[in-house]
Amino acid sequence: MTVNALFFTDDTMHKIYQDKGQFNFLYQIPQILYSTFISRFIDSLIKNFALTQDNIVEIKQETELKNLELKHKKLLKVLKIKFIVYFILTFITLIFFWYYLSCFCGIYINTQIHLIKDTIISLITSLLIPFGLFLVPGIFRIPALKGVKQNRKCLYKFSSFLENYLG
Repeated sequence: MTVNALFFTDDTMHKIYQDKGQFNFLYQIPQILYSTFISRFIDSLIKNFALTQDNIVEIKQETELKNLELKHKKLLKVLKIKFIVYFILTFITLIFFWYYLSCFCGIYINTQIHLIKDTIISLITSLLIPFGLFLVPGIFRIPALKGVKQNRKCLYKFSSFLENYLG
């Protein structure tokens, strides 16, 4: 919602005024897409601090007991730092978002409905994008399983590349 509010500029306010308060979907499409992609980027950054499975898998793969103890201590330090940074960043961003939205909605009372509509459309878009991103590699994987032996390997590698690149 905050990212959507950041895209409400003087031009957007003037367009709302020209349209006499009506929601102009075509005019809002670029802002909705920008906010969706920015939100996905912020989400991926936050996931870097929150997710720890890569670190834990690294410890599970260790075979020597001596190295295991060292990696365990190192992992605990890394996880503590990651979690502290995660919670501090999350808390600061939530406070900033709350403050910005409170000010925005308090000043621009007549644009709250537009902001809510933009946010709902951005949310729906961000929920539908993964279906498209994961459907494309699947489309190539099905012919790879059924195709001629020469094409199978090539199609499968291409679908794996798309899965890694898009996902």
